[in-house]
Amino acid sequence: MATKAAAEKKAPAKKAPAKKATVKAAAVKKPAAKKAAAAPKKLRVAIIGCGGISHAHMAAYKQIPDVELVGFCDINPERLTDYQTKYGVKPEQCFEKWDDLFKKIKPEAVDICTPNGVHCPATLAAFAAGCHVMVEKPMAMSPAECETMIAAGKKAKKLLAVGFQHRYNSKTDYLVKARDEGKFGKIMFVKCQALRRRGIPNWGVFGRKDLQGGGPMIDIGVHVVEMAHFFMGSPKPVAATGNCWTYMGDKPSNVMSMWPNWDYKTYTVEDLAIGHIRFDNGMIMQIESSFAAHIDKDEWKFVAMGEKGGCDWDPLQIFTDDAGAMVHIKPDYVAPDWNKDWTYLFARKLQNWVDGVLKGTPLRASGEEGLAIQKILDGIYRSAAEGGKEVPIK
Repeated sequence: MATKAAAEKKAPAKKAPAKKATVKAAAVKKPAAKKAAAAPKKLRVAIIGCGGISHAHMAAYKQIPDVELVGFCDINPERLTDYQTKYGVKPEQCFEKWDDLFKKIKPEAVDICTPNGVHCPATLAAFAAGCHVMVEKPMAMSPAECETMIAAGKKAKKLLAVGFQHRYNSKTDYLVKARDEGKFGKIMFVKCQALRRRGIPNWGVFGRKDLQGGGPMIDIGVHVVEMAHFFMGSPKPVAATGNCWTYMGDKPSNVMSMWPNWDYKTYTVEDLAIGHIRFDNGMIMQIESSFAAHIDKDEWKFVAMGEKGGCDWDPLQIFTDDAGAMVHIKPDYVAPDWNKDWTYLFARKLQNWVDGVLKGTPLRASGEEGLAIQKILDGIYRSAAEGGKEVPIK
């Protein structure tokens, strides 16, 4: 018989009770706080020239949130004081010399609203300071100045835009779309009219050729020429014929008009200019522009004639043939109406420039476009100086 000790030795040992696994609750991670979205990039813009047209730019900038106006320059301290009063501009943002503005403010872009004679030197100074440039129309005083400005912009690798606002006009947009749809076919002839019966400016330096380069042709004719040239597809001008006459502006007048008492003693520009431009594709442009002319009424428009249809900018209409009849096409509604509020024109042209700088959007009015228009104006004035004979445009 087995002994008790042997039995105990053979009996299986009792297992120790298993320990309960301890489970730790996983730590709950809080979602990472989202980083605040970066504020959209704003273009730091300075204005050079705080006279009349600059106020239209100031009104337009209110509609462009991606611009920060940082500096203002004018040789007339009274205009800078007016800006401080009217727009809440700080004195430390105002300068009488653009070199001081560039040094202290360091803007990224410059909007030039000076008289024509200052466009080129101000643009060159802005490019030298590393700024993009918007320059009011006309681009400069001569094609040579335009070419210098374009070269400086390319060297600085900065954008150069020209203030041609009427190619942004809703009427121009409508006719360009109609052109692209083939409603006119091949365009042959365009007639531009920028005519005032009696509208000699009695402010500024519009009557001084040394500061403006000319009279109505370069001041108001340029508007209609630029939008008509844009409508035509921007063909290359090759020759010009023109004449200019001065017969009212350099004399005192007691005739009632909207702007009486102009400075006739310093008046050295034309009252009326007529031009004829030939283009490399066979198109012809005729231009009529006046500060003072014995006509029925003021005119501001272009008309065009094509092989399939024609058009009138004002009143806005298209002329063509349809269903065996000659017809007029008149849009019932085109907006905005620039005669009621032209701020949208400036907002559109400035927005295109700003988008070009910030987003790489193509410019609708580049320095090259400005040069083409300047060559047209210059050709007319050169022809007039040579007795109206045709001169080449190179």
